[in-house]
Amino acid sequence: MTTATAQSEQLTKLQSEDFEQIAEKIDKALKNVEDLMDENARMHALGLKTAIEDFHKFALTKIVQKLKSDERGKELLFELVDEPSVYALLQLHGIVKPNINAKISQILEMVRPYMQSHGGDVEFVSYENSTVYVRLMGSCNGCSQSAVTLREGVEEALLHNIPEVKKVEVVPNEPSPSLIQIESLKSSKTSGWIETYAVEDVPNGSKKCFKNEKENILIINVDNRLSAYRNECPHQGLPLDGGMLEADERILTCPWHGFKFDANSGECLTAPATQLEVFPLRIENGKILVRPL
Repeated sequence: MTTATAQSEQLTKLQSEDFEQIAEKIDKALKNVEDLMDENARMHALGLKTAIEDFHKFALTKIVQKLKSDERGKELLFELVDEPSVYALLQLHGIVKPNINAKISQILEMVRPYMQSHGGDVEFVSYENSTVYVRLMGSCNGCSQSAVTLREGVEEALLHNIPEVKKVEVVPNEPSPSLIQIESLKSSKTSGWIETYAVEDVPNGSKKCFKNEKENILIINVDNRLSAYRNECPHQGLPLDGGMLEADERILTCPWHGFKFDANSGECLTAPATQLEVFPLRIENGKILVRPL
């Protein structure tokens, strides 16, 4: 390791420690204010805190707007957001809002191996009004104690890791194909699911774009696992299907400005605040069905 590299790593470590120490001081100071016995003094202190935060938010918003108005400024902004302390500050004031659907999908991917080891699985359906709607399959779709344990595991993982999520609801499974009537087949076409390609049309290590009048969807197959995203880079909304897919590294690179994304989760590896919009996907009769949100 070169001296310059060692110094850089040491500086990064010190900056991280400084950030953690500052955060601890803020938490301690806020607790001291909340513990004040004099209610009048406590209200004045909290009022001062709110006023300072409002001032910071106003100024930070002006800074972000100015940076976004210039191409070079945009690049600098994304570099800044990659710094944990800057990201935390902007998120605190609601200026940076992570893609909630991508976060939900990431958490479900974390619990999926455990569920599959018990003969079950979980599918993300939608997110509305602080509630995550999921569909449980296999042994999860029942009333046994093991099924209850698996359901609670999904709920605990989502509530613990995503503060925006306040509730998890399990939606009923679709009826068995042998019981589906012609009428329900007609109505299912309006349920939001879009039939795209046959599974064999998107082989392992490849990607394919599907377009219709309303949607532009990017389907990726990495490690024999299919994922569907809105075919737009969050940076400037430009299409991603012309980008390079490094299947071995599970990385998709935007062809326009080089932003890199985790091909399995949609997480942006270049700037954490710019995740791809993930769409629910399922396989039915050898066809890939996608549900744009």
